[in-house]
Amino acid sequence: MGQQIVAAFVPFLLHLLDEGLAPKTVRRHQNNLWALGGELIRRRYQDSDLSRMDANSALQHLVDDEGGPLIYPRISESEQDAIDATCRKLHRFTHDSQTPVTGLGTAKSTHK
Repeated sequence: MGQQIVAAFVPFLLHLLDEGLAPKTVRRHQNNLWALGGELIRRRYQDSDLSRMDANSALQHLVDDEGGPLIYPRISESEQDAIDATCRKLHRFTHDSQTPVTGLGTAKSTHK
C-alpha cells in the first residue's frame, strides 16, 4: 500500500513543481503528504472498510475541500492547518484537472 500511496502523490508533486513554487513550499507540501500517507496507513489497520479500498479511493475518502483527516498522534494546530491546506490543494488538483490521484501516466508534466 505504501508504494501505491507514493505513486498516487507523484502527479500532484509534479504539478506543484510545474507551478513554480519555491523549493521550501514544495518541500512543505511533500512533508504534509508524508504525514497524510502515514495517517492513511494507520487508519487502514483500524477501519475494515478503508482497508479494502485502493489508495486512490482511500485518499478520496479522507481528503475533501475542507482539508484532510486529523493526524494521530495529535499534532499542533498550526501543523494540522498546514496539512489541511495541502489536502485542500490536493483535492482541487484531483477535481479541477480531472486527474485521478493515481494518474501516473495520465498527468501532464513539463518538469524534467
